[in-house]
Amino acid sequence: MSPVEMVVLVDEEGREVGLAPKATVHTSTTPLHRAFSCYVFDTDDRLLITRRAADKRTFPGLWTNSVCGHPGPGETDRDAITRRGAAELRLQVHDVAPVLPRFRYRAEHQGVVENEVCPVYLARAVDPAAITPDPTEVADLRWTTWDELLDAVRSRPGTFSPWSRTQTRLMAADGQPSRYLVRRTAPALAEEGRTT
Repeated sequence: MSPVEMVVLVDEEGREVGLAPKATVHTSTTPLHRAFSCYVFDTDDRLLITRRAADKRTFPGLWTNSVCGHPGPGETDRDAITRRGAAELRLQVHDVAPVLPRFRYRAEHQGVVENEVCPVYLARAVDPAAITPDPTEVADLRWTTWDELLDAVRSRPGTFSPWSRTQTRLMAADGQPSRYLVRRTAPALAEEGRTT
């Protein structure tokens, strides 16, 4: 029997105030809780976007970031990114870097509310060819460029999750992820022994 997945409830300052089973949290009165979003790039700076499975309780069938989820009790965001990346996509990442550490949002779809303190991260895929989506989580995936994603969000906003629409707008206004990608070029990764 699988253990019950718990989410961390927080107050307006982001301080932990309790725990709740994930299965009971997302309703019409969803309490504020911890989450994360991560945008994963390969070494050619292509970005992985995913489409949520059609039977997901929250925002089914919409395109979104590479991986998102909820850190468990006592779990860091980085550990949660590693765990959810492996579970949803068999994805391993490195060079996880925060880009919107104070991001928070509330959104509603078909009577179900998301209400999250949701820091945003960028990361690199260890082996993009090994990615295998779990169909109960991910209906489709695509490698694209940052500029192509921005164009798609602007031209077809209704096909993207509300958090990814806001996150991409904020990152674009701040020069992210281009500043991060310039800093994490292939020569820099090779110097660190990350590539051959």
